[in-house]
Amino acid sequence: MSYLALSDEELVRLLGDDVPCGDLTTQTSGIGQLAARLEFRARQDMVVCAIEEAGRLFFLCGATIKVHSRSGQAVNKDDLLLDARGDAQALHRVWKTAQVLVEWASGISTATAAIAKAASPIAVACTRKNVPGTKAMSVKAVRAGGATMHRLGLSESLLLFAEHRLFLDESPANTVARFKRAEPEKKLVVEVANIDEAIIWAAAGADVLQLERFTPEMLAHCRSDLSSAGLHPALAAAGGVCADNAFAYVNAGADLLVTSAPYNAIPKDVQVDFHTC
Repeated sequence: MSYLALSDEELVRLLGDDVPCGDLTTQTSGIGQLAARLEFRARQDMVVCAIEEAGRLFFLCGATIKVHSRSGQAVNKDDLLLDARGDAQALHRVWKTAQVLVEWASGISTATAAIAKAASPIAVACTRKNVPGTKAMSVKAVRAGGATMHRLGLSESLLLFAEHRLFLDESPANTVARFKRAEPEKKLVVEVANIDEAIIWAAAGADVLQLERFTPEMLAHCRSDLSSAGLHPALAAAGGVCADNAFAYVNAGADLLVTSAPYNAIPKDVQVDFHTC
C-alpha cells in the first residue's frame, strides 16, 4: 500500500505546526548546513504504515531518501524502514513530525492486523470513530492492517439506528421497502439491541443486522433463532470487538466484525539514528 494518504499541502501543514518559525535550536547551534544522514528503524515488531508520507516529508525539505519498507508490511525489531540524507537543518526539521506520524499510524495498522488475523477468514471492518481530522491516514492504516472500512462517513451507506427509528411512524417492512426503493444499489444495515429486534428487522428484509454489544453467546443464539425462522441476514458483531474475542465471534457465526479498537492502539516505536557524513 504505497499511495500517499496526505497531499504535499497537508504534509507541509504538519511541518508548519511543529516548525512555524524555524528550528531555533539547530539555527543557534550553527550546525544547519552540515551534511547528515538519519535512519528510521523499528524498535519492535510491527505492521508499518505512513512510511511513504515520512519519506515525502524529508523529500519536500530537500533531502534524498530511500524507503526500505512499505505500508502494510510486517517488519521485525531493528529492521531498517527509511534513510534520508541532507543537511542537518532539513533532517532535524522533519525528524519528529515524520517519526510520530509513522509511530501513530503503525500502531493502528498493527492493532488492525491482530484483529484481522484472529478473525480470519471473516472480514473485519473499522468504524468512522477515528480521531477527528485524521480520517485519511486512519483509513490508510486500517487497510494496511488488512481490514476494510465499515463506513467512511454518513454519505455513502445506510445504517438505521434506533435513534432514527424513534421518528418513524410505519412498520419495519414499510421502512425497509422505502429504503430499498430510494437506494436500490445500497444494502440496508439495521442496528439491533436484542434477539427480538433482530427477528423483526430480519423478517422485514434488512440485508445486514448490526448486533450491538451482543456477546458471542448471544450472537450464536440469534443465529440459531433466525435460522429456525427461515431468516438469513448477514450478522455483524459490533461493540467491544477486539483481538482477544474476535475468534469467539467468528465461531459463534458472525459474518463480519465491526470495531473501533485499532484507533485506541498504543503507537509503535521507531528508532531514529543520526549520523554525520
